Amino acid sequence: MKLSSVTLYLISSDLKRPFHNALGMLKKREAIIVEVKDENGISGWGEVVAFSTPWYTEETIFTSLYTLKTFLIPLLKEHPHLNHPAELASLFAGVRGHHMAKSGLEGAIWDLYSRRMKQPLSIIVGGTRASIEAGIVIASDRIESALEQLKEYKAEGYKRFKLKINRKNVLSFLDAIRADHPDVPLMADANSSFTLDDLPLLRQLDQYKLLMIEQPFSYEDLADHRLLQAEIKTPVCLDESITSYNAARNAVALGSCEIISVKMGRMGGWQQALQLHSFAQEANIRLWCGGMIEFGISKAHNIALSSLPGFTLPGDFSPSEHYWEHDILTEPITVKNGEIEVSKQPGIGYEVDRYRLKQLTDYTEMISLQ
Repeated sequence: MKLSSVTLYLISSDLKRPFHNALGMLKKREAIIVEVKDENGISGWGEVVAFSTPWYTEETIFTSLYTLKTFLIPLLKEHPHLNHPAELASLFAGVRGHHMAKSGLEGAIWDLYSRRMKQPLSIIVGGTRASIEAGIVIASDRIESALEQLKEYKAEGYKRFKLKINRKNVLSFLDAIRADHPDVPLMADANSSFTLDDLPLLRQLDQYKLLMIEQPFSYEDLADHRLLQAEIKTPVCLDESITSYNAARNAVALGSCEIISVKMGRMGGWQQALQLHSFAQEANIRLWCGGMIEFGISKAHNIALSSLPGFTLPGDFSPSEHYWEHDILTEPITVKNGEIEVSKQPGIGYEVDRYRLKQLTDYTEMISLQ
C-alpha cells in the first residue's frame, strides 16, 4: 500500500465524572486522533493515549505531537510504500521510546491495512473470539461512592471489578466492599503507590481473595515486585513496568508477576503487543487488556486485541457513554450482559463520527506524504 497523508486531530472532552486514582484526579481528557490515508482515499484510524501531564508515563500530548511531526511522520514520508504494518517496527527503530506516539500512528496503519484487506482487524491479527468479557474500573475517593458504583456495575453484568486504591484507603475500602460483596471478582490497582516498607500491609490483602493486585510498586521496578510476589498469595499484576516485550520477558524470568496488563500505547503499538501475547502463551502468563480512559478508537483497537486467545481475563472495557456524553464513533461501543461483541466489519469495525470529531478538535494538521 502507498500512504498519501497523515492528519492529526488534537481533541479534548470533559469526563462525565471525575476519575480518581493514587496519583491524582482527572476531570478532562485530551488525545491525539491519527488518520492515515492511502492512495485510494481509504482512511485508517489510531489514537495517541498520552495524558496532558506526565503522571502516568513521561510522554504527554505535546511531546507526542512533537515526536509525530518531527520524527515519525517524516520517516513515513521517506518510506510511504508498505507491504505490511509489521514493517513499521524497523522503520521507527531509530526513535527510542515515545511509545504512545508510535502506537497511535501504527494503529492507524493497521486499521488501514485491514480495511484494504476487507477483513476485521481482529481476524488479521489472529483473534478467535466472537465476544469478549468486560471489566470496569471503580475510581472514587469515597467509600460510599465506590459501593454505589460497584452495585450499579454489578447489576449491568460486568465480569470483573477493579478498585483504585492507595496505602491510606486500601483496607477500609476492601473491608466495606467485601462486607457487601464477599464473592465479587475484585482486583486492586495501586498505581505505584506502595513501597517495600508497606509489606506488612500488603500481606493483609490475601484475606480479601483478590484476583490480583496491580502495580503496587514503582513504575520502573521489577526487583521489588519479585520480593512481594514471593511473600503473598495474591497474584501480582504488572502494568506500568511492562513497557515492551523485553520488559515482560525480564519480569517473567525474575518471577515479578503472574499476570500482565497489556496496553498498546504504553508498549509502542500492535507489534509489541502481539510479541508479548505469543510469549505469554508459551510462558503460561495470564493477560488482560488495560484501559487508558480512552476514546472509542483506542477502545476499538483494544477489543480486537482482546479477541486473541491469550487474553483470558476480562479487560477494562466500559461502554462509550461511560466517560463521555458523546464519543467520536458513529455507533457507540456497548456492553451487554458483561460482554462486548467483536465487530465483523473491516478494520477496527467502527466508523469515526467526523462531525463529533470536529466539535472536540482544538487543533488539526494534515501532512502530505507525497
